[in-house]
Amino acid sequence: MSKKKNMAIDFQDNMILLTRKYLKRRIMCPETKFRHHVNERLHVMNLVKRTVEIGESNSILLVGPRGSGKTTLVNSVLKELSALKSFKDNAIIVNLHGLVHTDDRLALKDLTRQMQLENVVEDKVFGTFAENLSFLLDCLKSGDKHRSKPVIFILDEFDLFCEHHNQTLLYNLFDVAQSAQVPICVVGISCRLDVMELLEKRVKSRFSHRQIFLFPGDTSSSEQPMSAFDDRLELFRDLLSLPDDENVNKVEQQYDDCTIDPQFGSMWNDYIKSLTTNVTMVNLLKRMYHIDVSERSFRNFLAVAVSTLSEKHQKLEVNDFVEASKIFSQDDKLLILEGLSILEMCLIIAMKQETEIYDGEPLNFEAIYNRYMKFANQNSSVQSVQKPVIMKAFEHIKLKRKDETYIYSHNNNLTYKIGNIHNIILHRMRAIDREPQGYLFLLSLAPKHLLLNRAFSFLCRLKICENNLFNDNVAIIFYGHVENRLRRRNKNV
Repeated sequence: MSKKKNMAIDFQDNMILLTRKYLKRRIMCPETKFRHHVNERLHVMNLVKRTVEIGESNSILLVGPRGSGKTTLVNSVLKELSALKSFKDNAIIVNLHGLVHTDDRLALKDLTRQMQLENVVEDKVFGTFAENLSFLLDCLKSGDKHRSKPVIFILDEFDLFCEHHNQTLLYNLFDVAQSAQVPICVVGISCRLDVMELLEKRVKSRFSHRQIFLFPGDTSSSEQPMSAFDDRLELFRDLLSLPDDENVNKVEQQYDDCTIDPQFGSMWNDYIKSLTTNVTMVNLLKRMYHIDVSERSFRNFLAVAVSTLSEKHQKLEVNDFVEASKIFSQDDKLLILEGLSILEMCLIIAMKQETEIYDGEPLNFEAIYNRYMKFANQNSSVQSVQKPVIMKAFEHIKLKRKDETYIYSHNNNLTYKIGNIHNIILHRMRAIDREPQGYLFLLSLAPKHLLLNRAFSFLCRLKICENNLFNDNVAIIFYGHVENRLRRRNKNV
C-alpha cells in the first residue's frame, strides 16, 4: 500500500513540475499568438507578401511606446509567412538592431553574414558604402526584378540608425526601395513618435511616409472587441491554462518522465477560471493594469507567480500573485532616494529634523545648512564640505510628491516646505562599505545622550514602514556594522 502511495505522490510531483515548466515556457515564449491590432498586422503582412510574390519594393515604419507590440507584430507576420513554401524558399530576412549595429560598417558586415555572401565579398574592395550594398544586392539577381531574390530588412530601434554618420545605410536602403532595383521591404521599428523629424531631407524624400502607430491596451481593432481590462482577464486565463491533448503530447516528448492527467488539467483550468472571479485577484489585476498596460510586464508578473509552484506548493494561491506584484510595485520615495549621494541624504535628514522642531514651517537653505554644520562639527569623522557644494546638493534634491513637498523660488533662494517625510530614508548595507563616513554621520544625528538601543530606534523611524524593509534586527546589525567600521578606522589611525 505504501509503495502505491509513494508512486502516486511521485506522479503528482512530476505533474506539478511539468505544469510549471510548460506555463513558464508559454508565458515567456515570444511565439504565442499575436493579440490585437488585427488591421495593422494585416497591412504589414500584405506589404511583405507583395514584395515576395510580385517583386514590389516597400518601406514602412511601426511607431509606438515600448511594450505596445511592435516587434511581436512583425515576428508574428514573419512566422506565419515562413510557413509558406514560396516565402521560405525565396525571401531573405535581415534583422538589424540599432543597439547592436552602432555604425554602418557593423551593419553592413552583419548584413553580409545574414545574406550568406561572406565568400563573395571577401576579396572585393569597394570605394563607398553604396557600391558595397549595390554589389550585395546584385549578387541576388538572376535576371529581371521578378526573378531577383527579395530581401526583408527589419530595422529595430530605427531612431538609432538615424544617428549614424550621414545616415548612409538608410539612404541607400530607401534609394533601392524607391528605384525598384531589387525587391526589398524595409520595416522600421521605433518608440520615438518624432522619428520622421530625425531623417535628413534626402533620406526622407526617398521614404514612402507609410507609418503605423501602435498603442498598448488598444483593443479597438481586435477580432473580438471587448473592454481593455476584460481582455487582460482573458489573457490571464489563456496564459495560465494547461494545453489541450495535442500540445501536452509535444511537451511530454521533452519531459519523458512526466505525464499530465487529463482530469488534473481540467481541474487546473477550472481553478484558474475561478481566480478571475475572486474579488481580491480581480482588484489586484486591475490595479496592476492601471499602473502598466504593457503585456510584457504582465507576462513577467505571471512568470514570477508560476515560479512558486513546487512539490510542496502545488497550487497558485491569490497570495502568490500578491507577493509577486510587490516586486513590480516600486515605491516612488525609494526610487528617489536610491540615486541620492550621502550628502544629499544628510540634507534630507536635516530637513526632517528642522521640520519637527519648527512644526512644518517653510525652511530655507541657511536653516538646513546650519543644522547640517551643527552635527558635522560634533562628529570629527565627517568629511568637511564647502558651502557651494552643499548648495549644489541642496538644489539637486527633487521630491516630486506634491502632497508632501512644495518648492518655492524667491530671489534665487530655494525654500522647501517638507511635511511628513519620516519614511523616506532606506539604508543599504553594501553602501556602508563603500562610504562608511557618511553613514557614521547619519548615526551622529541621533541625540548623544541616548543609549545604543535608543540610537538604532532613531534609525528605525527613518525607514519605509509600508514596505517593511527595515526592522529592528536589521537596525541592530546596521548599527553594529558601522561601530565595527569605526573601531577599525580608529585602530588604523
